[in-house]
Amino acid sequence: MLLAIDIGNTNIVLGIFDGETLGQSWRLATRHEGTTDELRVLVGRLFEECSLDMKQVSGVVLSSVVPPLTATVTEMVRQAFRQETLTIDAANAGLPIRYHAPEDVGADRLVNGLAALTLYGGAGRPVISVDFGTATTFDVISGAGEYVGGVICPGVEISADALFLRAARLPRVDVRRPDHLIGTSTVASMRSGLFFGYVAMVEGIVARLRDELGGDEPAVCVATGGLAGIIAGETSAIDHVSPDLTLHGLRLAWRQNTEVSHD
Repeated sequence: MLLAIDIGNTNIVLGIFDGETLGQSWRLATRHEGTTDELRVLVGRLFEECSLDMKQVSGVVLSSVVPPLTATVTEMVRQAFRQETLTIDAANAGLPIRYHAPEDVGADRLVNGLAALTLYGGAGRPVISVDFGTATTFDVISGAGEYVGGVICPGVEISADALFLRAARLPRVDVRRPDHLIGTSTVASMRSGLFFGYVAMVEGIVARLRDELGGDEPAVCVATGGLAGIIAGETSAIDHVSPDLTLHGLRLAWRQNTEVSHD
């Protein structure tokens, strides 16, 4: 079994693969002050609840955008699974990177692009992956299979928090699809602006990316992250929704690296 771990700013996501099949996944809150012992106990309990044997894990692959936790999780893996972790970065993500500073690209963005290209691309058609996370990121893979860059926007929750913090008379609202575009109260108006504003943002950016990329066929757009399914239901700009895109990207990066080492 392969254990894939993605450390994000909001969540740590873990997934267990048996071959290409994702058998089980968990989502934990990211705690920057979390210790190796705490994580080891928590992960042990998750495996126990699902009747999984930690000794069956034969490989561990990791992406992280929280450097202080990278070492913590790596040590947890060493203690709990007796394994060394393959940490994905620009050097081993499996994509040629056409970015001015390749090391600046988040590993999650790279593996999202790898998964989108491998699972949904083909025939020289470019791919756009959209991740609705703490930030909303758009990552572009050219028809030649190269990571060429992308767009980073504030996540919808960040935008909601900014409205609450910067406008004295506006309340904090949860983000969900309102029944009507025209809000008949302050909360309804804010909810409409946040939700449909993000739908319009996705449509606009994806359309502009497709225009810039050109080609005989428009780029394939694949969405992942918390709001992916809801946003996709409101627009034709998104072709596919893949809730576990990042985990599958980690699996693919692991496979590429282990095949290289075996060769």
